[in-house]
Amino acid sequence: METALTRLVGVRHPIVQTGMGWVAGPRLVSATANAGALGVLGSATMTVDGLREAVREVRSRTDAPFGVNLRADAADAGDRVRIIVEEGVRVASFALAPSRELIAELKEAGVVVIPSVGARRHAEKVAAWGADAVVVQGGEGGGHTGDVATTVLLPQVVDAVDIPVVAAGGFFDGRGLVAALAYGAAGVAMGTRFLLTSESTVPDAVKARYLAATVRDVTVTRAVDGLPHRMLRTDLVAALEHSVRAKALLHAVRRAAGFRKLSGLTWRQLVHDGLAMRHGKDLTWSQVLLAANTPMLLRSAMVEGRTDLGVMASGQVAGVIDDLPSCAELVERIMKEAEQVRERLTPPR
Repeated sequence: METALTRLVGVRHPIVQTGMGWVAGPRLVSATANAGALGVLGSATMTVDGLREAVREVRSRTDAPFGVNLRADAADAGDRVRIIVEEGVRVASFALAPSRELIAELKEAGVVVIPSVGARRHAEKVAAWGADAVVVQGGEGGGHTGDVATTVLLPQVVDAVDIPVVAAGGFFDGRGLVAALAYGAAGVAMGTRFLLTSESTVPDAVKARYLAATVRDVTVTRAVDGLPHRMLRTDLVAALEHSVRAKALLHAVRRAAGFRKLSGLTWRQLVHDGLAMRHGKDLTWSQVLLAANTPMLLRSAMVEGRTDLGVMASGQVAGVIDDLPSCAELVERIMKEAEQVRERLTPPR
């Protein structure tokens, strides 16, 4: 199925596996790429050296195009961009809108730039700055999310920009892909669906929690980092929502110290990232400190398997997913179903 997305990035199928921190590592990304979709490394939870190693490991596992997701406002963003350029990575995606200068730098090096946005005005801005495409995530998506549904947000953005639009938030099968194409999108991006595959390194006990979840077990909370964050409803989430602020901050500072050691960031860089996160979002300093807690809470679940101590970011689709296919099986199934849907919608001649 050829679309503006497949032509832009050189993949066979208009499907993107999102760059989830602690989840989208070399094994998952290379399996996605070998299946003909676009795999994206989640670099925000990697050290700079770890990112280079991860890129090279993916390259050793596949000849297909893949991407790297990074935070444009991170203190070491420049170092990460240099790795992307030096290692010949095909695509750079961003969780936050990159600057005009950063987009220009990547494009000059031949890298395809695809920011993720959650509002029409943000899509218009990055398109004007030269982004090659844009991922638009509606409120159904996992992790940090907005409150506008994909079915409302997507057509707004498609009508507003002239670059390929990739739809995210609520997609998991071929029917959704066809629906996105009908809205004018060039493909779909999925996180939770790829998290729940056999190549995902998320511990089995955590995958079991996702598979057991219903749609009502997925909630949006501000208790973790002060921003709307969609995740599985757990006892820990409930405790965070009802905890005394001083106690929550103490835990946040301790976990931030742990993340600093794992990531290789200095305290100065952590403060820089906190300032960047606070800017334009009207967060209190307490919320900024809580934000430092997030990577470690996610790591506890996604790496260590501690569902009692960690949080599990999740799209609403977790409530309708009930299996763990390989990436190859998943992509093949989605494309086969999409073709069947298109055939049903095409009137006989």
